[in-house]
Amino acid sequence: MKASRGNFATRIGIVMAAAGSSVGLGNIWRFPVETGLHGGAAFILIYLACVVFLGVPMMTAEFIIGRRTHTDIASAYERLVRENPSPPGRFNWLRQRLNLLWPLTGYAGMICVTLILSYYAVVAGWVLKYAVAAAAGALASVSDASAYFADFSSSTWAPLVYALVFIVMTHVIIQRGVQNGIERFSKLLMPLLFLLMLLLAAGSLTMPGAAHGVEFLLKPDFSKIDSSVVISAMGQAFFSLSVAIGCLATYASYFKPDVPLMKTASNVVAIDTLVAILSGFIVFPAVFSVEGMSPDAGPGLVFVTLPNIFNSLFGHAPVLGYVFSLMFYVLLVLAALTSTISMHEEVTAFFVDRFGFARSRAAVFMTAVTLVLSTLCSLSFGLLADFRPFAGRGFFDAFNDVTALWIMPLSGIILSLFVGWRLPKSLVIDELTNHHTLRYPRWLFVSFFFIIRWVAPIAITLIFLNALLN
Repeated sequence: MKASRGNFATRIGIVMAAAGSSVGLGNIWRFPVETGLHGGAAFILIYLACVVFLGVPMMTAEFIIGRRTHTDIASAYERLVRENPSPPGRFNWLRQRLNLLWPLTGYAGMICVTLILSYYAVVAGWVLKYAVAAAAGALASVSDASAYFADFSSSTWAPLVYALVFIVMTHVIIQRGVQNGIERFSKLLMPLLFLLMLLLAAGSLTMPGAAHGVEFLLKPDFSKIDSSVVISAMGQAFFSLSVAIGCLATYASYFKPDVPLMKTASNVVAIDTLVAILSGFIVFPAVFSVEGMSPDAGPGLVFVTLPNIFNSLFGHAPVLGYVFSLMFYVLLVLAALTSTISMHEEVTAFFVDRFGFARSRAAVFMTAVTLVLSTLCSLSFGLLADFRPFAGRGFFDAFNDVTALWIMPLSGIILSLFVGWRLPKSLVIDELTNHHTLRYPRWLFVSFFFIIRWVAPIAITLIFLNALLN
């Protein structure tokens, strides 16, 4: 079974694939939005602290589950509970009920990624449409970017076709397997993504008014820091790294025994954070270079604000405007694709491991489910706009709500409690040290367990409550 599942062949392939799972529209779209809404540099400082002190331990915890079991996320929780029975003692009735709860987290993760992939593919389809429009030079003739986006997203067939194309692109890569598909394309897509980001950042920094954008990113105004900024920074860190929903555990199930989990998590978090920061250096110098543009434009930043900026460049520097718009939307397509690959793979791996499906058959099944759900999400802006069966919410909004507000934070809490309290401490240390072949200072283990057991559950609970109350 393990041989047929495959493994990542190289360390760089592991880092690129895991980083690709984390890097996505959350870095290049959501991070600038959150930064703009919460004051710039002050938000970034808190975000950096969150990814270092919370992100790395949480990602390492998920790696432990995947690498220890070498199976899909649902089977991983079940196997760990079965192979590590709770010791007898007080509160046996509670332990027994929790032993039924832990495995549900794996199934919840698969439901979560299926729903996320379904609406994420719609947004990725929008991005793909803009990349095609940028390549054709069509963005230059757009007089009202807001109306252009509204007309496209609310139409019936065009956004649906683009979403379906994106899902098929993901399917083709997944069907090729771990080494020939996920690893090979991650090693190609991630360096290309970085190259595009560096070129875009360099060009953005040459724009007039870019200095104001850099100041916004690098000069913190600590008076802007309040509880909402801190909660938003923690939320962005967890959202950006894609922890606790099973994608990273699935990738870790393909790790070889000698892969250093904590070092790999640190490298992935560093790449993910670098992409987020670079996106700020692309977006904000450009925003501040055009009169009337605001850094707190919100979710419309990518599809309304930036096209307006590109249009202004088309007028004053047409070649620069064309190149910028094309590279930016190609960048977003690549970032979205690396994320959809990991989400698709999580459920594909489940059908391969649990039911013995051939990879091609499992991939077709997951793709078919995603196509149906993505169709419903896409039509939520057009043909089904008035059909709101989920407490007044359409498919797109309902899928987003149930994953972002409920499944992701609750899965994060359960992950931290499971690794911190349910698994034997000796097992966790065995995985962290690769069965004592790696040496770390004692304070590192003490810090890891303190964060996983106490800090992470409390922090995620605060994010969860803040999202529910707002």
